[in-house]
Amino acid sequence: MISVEQLKVEFNATSLFDDVSYVINKKDRIALVGKNGAGKSTMLKILAGLQTPTSGNVSIPRDTTVGYLPQVMVLTDNRTVMQEAEQAFEHIFELQADLEKMSVELAGRTDYDSEEYHKLIDRFTNGNERFLMMGGTNFQAEIERTLMGLGFTREDFNRPTSEFSGGWRMRIELAKLLLRRPDVLLLDEPTNHLDIESIQWIENFLATRANAVVLVSHDRAFINNVTTRTIEISCRKIYDYRVAYDRFVELRKERREQQLRAYENQQKQIQDTEDFIERFRYKASKAVQVQSRIKQLDKIERIEVDDEDNAALRLKFPPALRSGSYPVICEGVGKAYGADIVFHDVNFTINRGEKVAFVGKNGEGKSTLVKCIMNRIDFEGKLTLGHNVQIGYFAQNQAQMLDESLTVFDTVDRVAVGDIRLKIRDILGAFMFGGEASDKKVKVLSGGERTRLAMIKLLLEPVNFLILDEPTNHLDMRSKDVLKDAIRDFDGTVIVVSHDREFLDGLVTKVYEFGGGLVKEHQGGIYDFLQKKKIGQLNELNNPVPPLPDQRPAQAKGEGTSLPHRSPLACADRWLEKDGVKPYEVRKELNKKQKKLEKQVAECETTIEETESAITILEEKMTTLDGASDMALYEKHRKLKQQLDKVVEEWERVSMELENLEQYNPNYL
Repeated sequence: MISVEQLKVEFNATSLFDDVSYVINKKDRIALVGKNGAGKSTMLKILAGLQTPTSGNVSIPRDTTVGYLPQVMVLTDNRTVMQEAEQAFEHIFELQADLEKMSVELAGRTDYDSEEYHKLIDRFTNGNERFLMMGGTNFQAEIERTLMGLGFTREDFNRPTSEFSGGWRMRIELAKLLLRRPDVLLLDEPTNHLDIESIQWIENFLATRANAVVLVSHDRAFINNVTTRTIEISCRKIYDYRVAYDRFVELRKERREQQLRAYENQQKQIQDTEDFIERFRYKASKAVQVQSRIKQLDKIERIEVDDEDNAALRLKFPPALRSGSYPVICEGVGKAYGADIVFHDVNFTINRGEKVAFVGKNGEGKSTLVKCIMNRIDFEGKLTLGHNVQIGYFAQNQAQMLDESLTVFDTVDRVAVGDIRLKIRDILGAFMFGGEASDKKVKVLSGGERTRLAMIKLLLEPVNFLILDEPTNHLDMRSKDVLKDAIRDFDGTVIVVSHDREFLDGLVTKVYEFGGGLVKEHQGGIYDFLQKKKIGQLNELNNPVPPLPDQRPAQAKGEGTSLPHRSPLACADRWLEKDGVKPYEVRKELNKKQKKLEKQVAECETTIEETESAITILEEKMTTLDGASDMALYEKHRKLKQQLDKVVEEWERVSMELENLEQYNPNYL
């Protein structure tokens, strides 16, 4: 679909890319990775046609459409959410207008036998077929489905976009992009402004409904769930891995070890050659050999290894006073803005040393409750902070409170105490302020850089209760790992408001879910919570309890009592008996179908296991020097991946059918 050939990009005589070539194929799911400054966003801009390379070319077929979502964009404010989303279907509106014009013309003409009339009919027929194929009759439902998947409610559809924050307006732009269904989607940090449920929705969309995707993201779980190919930008070149990100990390480690060995061998060869030249430079009998070695040295293509700090940098919070046993106790806490109730009757206790997550859709009150705990806004009920609680608070606006006259280094130096001062440069490097970047003035930093600097300050302050509101939005994966390790080792109490599942995994032991004005407590980690949520939703969908003929819902009868619980099976049996069908015959058929589905599931799982083993063997061959250039291996790998995708899809379908059946079958009640 898109062919990149011998791409070269230079800034101020410094090369960013040099002789880069690769192809983006249909249905590719590509993660573009590399350290900050490697050129990931620049590559996306070039693919989108917004930036011209120094040399080389990007070939895009004329009928191929490309959609691009940058990190920052200019947004308009003169439409409602629905009107803005409808801009994705401008081509349909134009076609609809043409059809209406032709319809009026046809109605007014009487030359039914003329060639022009028949040509007009053909144009109208073809146009109408195109209109139907493009979804001209159901695009409104598609808009609603996409907007709601990204977290909007029906009440939001007619609100002007100017009433929404930058993050929500970014979602509108993302919705427009997804609705256009381009052949190639280019996404630069698409999850920065999304909550967990919206991220899961877009993961499913990209994995099942999108065409080719190229994305840049620091959300490890997101790129693992979406991508199947990883392109790394390193040392002005690219390394193309036909695997998902986690597997790429393993293969990259192996490649880097090979690079280091080759680099060390080459350095030894260079040193030996230079020693020979120096030793015999002034001996006439060795002049020919010396000149030969000098030419040999000039011809050597120097091996480069991307700089990588593998030091085990560990940050530790400075010691603070021990807090009371219960840092936070909420009793009947509520918050409302006029008639708009954010949450009510919040009751929970956070124990000393617990690390908990606040999750839920944006706008459900997570940050609002944090502000209540910080005593920055009024609220109802009783909220008690424990003895000796010292709060360290991080929020996105924290970055605006930095002293702009100081340098990055001075900002950190003023809060660092003890031995940590000897590691300031290392800490700054871990958070992407290495080298000359540490001498930048705060006033010239971008929003993301300020956020990272504010995070470093927080890490160095003596506190016993951390509250972190979306701390990972502008951190790369290594910085997030450093922060996560520091919080994990922190012996105080932590509340994390975050949508980053990978960051929360293994960090928190309790999850508070915000939604519908309530705050629900869930014991366990973030994936335990997500699993419970998924099962709960499936149960709600798959286990409707039909009301019996003589037991209408209490609300319909004007009564305040609820129905006694009845299993789906009991309700179904009543209906079957009513229609003269014997329930045991139905159960017999269900058992028969159940066994057939179980057999299909087992066969799929066996095939999946065998295919994954074959793919693993191929990938190991592809990491060797001979395998890396063997295109037949890549073609076989591609076919196996396609086969795996089909089998997994079949396994999901059959498993879901079996699960639905088991909910009804009496053997499982």
